[in-house]
Amino acid sequence: MVTTPEHVATDIGWALFATVRRYRHLTDELLADLPGGPRGYQVLMGAQQGGPSSQLALAQYLGLDRTVMTYLLDDLESAGLVERRPDPADRRVRRVELTEQGVTALCAKRQRLKCVEATLLAPLEPEQRETLRKLLEVLATCDEPGSGAG
Repeated sequence: MVTTPEHVATDIGWALFATVRRYRHLTDELLADLPGGPRGYQVLMGAQQGGPSSQLALAQYLGLDRTVMTYLLDDLESAGLVERRPDPADRRVRRVELTEQGVTALCAKRQRLKCVEATLLAPLEPEQRETLRKLLEVLATCDEPGSGAG
């Protein structure tokens, strides 16, 4: 099925789906060597950015089932990219932390993803790219639907 201007003009969901589908097409091969592929990348990003530090909180933040998260972290840990350490405040809680190897791998992936991003955004003028980034930041960081300005 082809995305047409009519699809995009009448349905933001369709436009987002088509854009994400294209992004995934461009990134799947790039992320294939990471345990978990795109999900593994998201876990590394979440752990690196100082977001939720516990295994359960990170799973909830990323929208992953906790069992899926356990297997994914097992694979990332076996690859030497993350470590699960007991939280000093509550030893029942496992904190997810990047290893040096994980930091290196994440930095390399981020650099290559910048090239993919440039390809994806090539049809836009520089000002449009910046506007899109700012708008996506607003949408991605609002706490709940309808909480943004408007």
